[in-house]
Amino acid sequence: MNWSAVAEWETCSGIVPMQYRYDKISILDFGGVGDGKTLNTKAFREAIFRIEHLKRRGGTLLYIPPGVYLTGPFNLTSRMTLYLAGGAVIKATQDPSQWPLVDPLPSYGRGRERPGGRYMSLLHGNGLHDVIIAGENGTIDGQGDVWWNMWRQRTLQYTRPHLVELMNSRGIIFSNVIFKNSPFWNIHPVYCSNVVIRHVTILAPADSPNTDGIDPDSSSNVCIEDSYISVGDDLIAVKSGWDQYGIAYGRSSHGITIRRITGSSPFAGIAVGSETSGGVVDVLAEHISLFNMGVGIHIKTNIGRGGMIRNITVSNVYMENTRMGIKIAGDVGDHPDGNFNPNALPIVKGIKIKDVWGEKVLQAGLIRGIKNSPFSGICLSNINLHGNPGPRKLPWKCSDVRGAAIQVNPWPCSELTSSQQTGACSTYF
Repeated sequence: MNWSAVAEWETCSGIVPMQYRYDKISILDFGGVGDGKTLNTKAFREAIFRIEHLKRRGGTLLYIPPGVYLTGPFNLTSRMTLYLAGGAVIKATQDPSQWPLVDPLPSYGRGRERPGGRYMSLLHGNGLHDVIIAGENGTIDGQGDVWWNMWRQRTLQYTRPHLVELMNSRGIIFSNVIFKNSPFWNIHPVYCSNVVIRHVTILAPADSPNTDGIDPDSSSNVCIEDSYISVGDDLIAVKSGWDQYGIAYGRSSHGITIRRITGSSPFAGIAVGSETSGGVVDVLAEHISLFNMGVGIHIKTNIGRGGMIRNITVSNVYMENTRMGIKIAGDVGDHPDGNFNPNALPIVKGIKIKDVWGEKVLQAGLIRGIKNSPFSGICLSNINLHGNPGPRKLPWKCSDVRGAAIQVNPWPCSELTSSQQTGACSTYF
């Protein structure tokens, strides 16, 4: 395989320089108690209020020493570092009455699971700049099982909270922190730019519902590197709004780089969608190692979404014990309400997947375009997806797709292998 030595150590993390904070305070200075029982919401809010209002030059670091700090949700502020020592745990309260409601995102029009508002994320921020969540691999624990059970029992009144959500923010770093047991998605930068997420660990049980690892949403210049993600839903899913609300909001995700990610999930490893109504453009994912997966690479959208998915490159992927290697489909995902426009068809073009090796892959791939909006420029090269031992190999399935394939095993569908198709792909081969 062509594992280029450069890309193995290339980094995009320079887009947000790490800031040194001369001013440091400890959660203990504000009455924080790390006994796992005392509720520390007030301490966190007071410490952050001080950072916000004293406006120290160069910002302030809020130090969380070893201990277990139970808390409800709180807002971060600009020019701050939340620093978790080794052995520090910020643990979410399991009492839903402690979780305020916030407005739905305009690009979603309603809560993602339930109509109306949604629970505020444990760590939240809106309109911020220069925010760092870092440390010595301390832990942010969402204690999500109470929420997962409400979802299973269908007793949720509002959409579950994320572990971390930053909105309309820029200059963000997540580094050397463990995120675990999120009630819903783990890390959700939405309407953000210049975001670096590296050296993080994200953990949730394989059967935990919708515990996506990292979901950049209508965001640009996002760098995700050197992380381990084992969760109950997609490891990384690039999104940009939901049907007519996402179309109206019109903010794409673009300039997303994903490198050196290892993980496992019953859903997808690297995903785009299915909420892509603002468009998803210019995504690079490389050096990805996937184990015990549902789908290795999944690009998903639906009628009513509109938007364009363009210039997506995925390369140097190893996957093992996977139900399906590659899936690109135009019939995935639900709708916010009955007012979506069935004629708002997404455009999917310029998808390049190369240098992929799979062992114990049950089905190599499926590419299902949309009848009146066929997927084009789907370019596959140097892909080897080995099934389990034995004669039965599930073939590729394709419809409404144009593109080309070179050195793909098992041999893909005829739509990608006729010689006159290589035009759109010739520059990539």
